[in-house]
Amino acid sequence: MGQCWAAGDEAQEAAAAKALLEKAVARYRVQGDKSLAEFSRQGEFVDGERYVFVTDTQGIMLASGGPSVALIGRDVSSVLDPELQKTFKHVLQTPESAGVQQAEYRWQNWRDGKVERKRVYFQRLANRVLAVGYYLPRASPEQARALLDKASKAIEQDRDGTVRAINDLKGGFLEDDLYVFVVDLASKRYVAHGTNLRLVNTDFSKVKDPEGKPVGIPILEIVRQQAEGEYEYRWRNPVTGKVEHKHAYVRRVGGYLVAVGYYSG
Repeated sequence: MGQCWAAGDEAQEAAAAKALLEKAVARYRVQGDKSLAEFSRQGEFVDGERYVFVTDTQGIMLASGGPSVALIGRDVSSVLDPELQKTFKHVLQTPESAGVQQAEYRWQNWRDGKVERKRVYFQRLANRVLAVGYYLPRASPEQARALLDKASKAIEQDRDGTVRAINDLKGGFLEDDLYVFVVDLASKRYVAHGTNLRLVNTDFSKVKDPEGKPVGIPILEIVRQQAEGEYEYRWRNPVTGKVEHKHAYVRRVGGYLVAVGYYSG
């Protein structure tokens, strides 16, 4: 059910972003560049975290209803990281005949200041590219597994350094709403947690979710019996701030329990 709700939320976000883009395209077809000023104001072309932005096919920002308004008049590609530059270059080369297209990248969410995944819908009109995007705070099961693999390999190669990096909260083990936590199997205490350092050195075996469901004991039993497994419970999503359904992937790595879980609403 949680996954269905998450899919429903995303479908609504996608529909709203497309609708705002269609509205902007219709306005631009009538008014041309005169509409750029409207797109850059807080008004009908800003809808919560969704807003219209426009570049020309050379990469110059022409309008924005969001934080990128500060980039108007600048070559946007000059401030993008190398991976995003590739995506942006592809967008600029999309022919007008292609109609509405989409892309995904990571961008700072002006509401919470965090860099999050963003899906953008865009359409080229002559030498202008109009776009509207929305944020994707919930990571996928595949991304959770990939982060668990990354953390497990890192712990095998450099246990202490990896523990420090996870506790640094920005050492490469925090992605959107995904994070790693590590428990010493001998002491049953947290040695690292990707979002809440107050849990470090506390007894994991006593942990229960907000609804009273045991979390620590069942997970410890899973990795006692087998090398890895899965467990579901309720937990606070660090991005949305809400208690949501969480599906955790857990693994025994040496004397540690290593876990990463994804949220589904």
